[in-house]
Amino acid sequence: MQLQPGSPAPDFTLYNTEKEKVTLSEQQGSNVLLLFFPLAFTSVCTAELCSVRDTLKKYESLQAKVLGISVDSLYTLGKFKEAEHLNFPLLSDFNKEVSKHYGCFYDMFSYGMEGVSKRAAFLIDKEGTLRYTEVLENAGNQPDFNAIEKILQTLP
Repeated sequence: MQLQPGSPAPDFTLYNTEKEKVTLSEQQGSNVLLLFFPLAFTSVCTAELCSVRDTLKKYESLQAKVLGISVDSLYTLGKFKEAEHLNFPLLSDFNKEVSKHYGCFYDMFSYGMEGVSKRAAFLIDKEGTLRYTEVLENAGNQPDFNAIEKILQTLP
């Protein structure tokens, strides 16, 4: 079932690249942009996350935290974060539970890889309500960051 704007964001706890637990419900009081991506070090994922890195101050000025999520191990994500100088947390959904719960999961990806996150964006307001949801079937596409920014500008 696809998550819809207006519904509560499903809570989760995942490890970041510093081996610390990050729980979504503990982020209440801030807007949160969840960005699911298929695989670290791939061209579109790198372009997307580097674009967010380069515009992070815009999200911060709109009181939004950005969290990147993929099924890569926290060790792989740590190397990716370091290599690309990413300035926001990356979370490992290695067990694939959160990707499935958010409805952004490929059972079969390219080259016979099974169980990879779909590229997706979820904007969650300060109270934990979904305000924007976008799950992309084509991993070559990127979320509509202009739409996300417009919604962020309307949030208190």
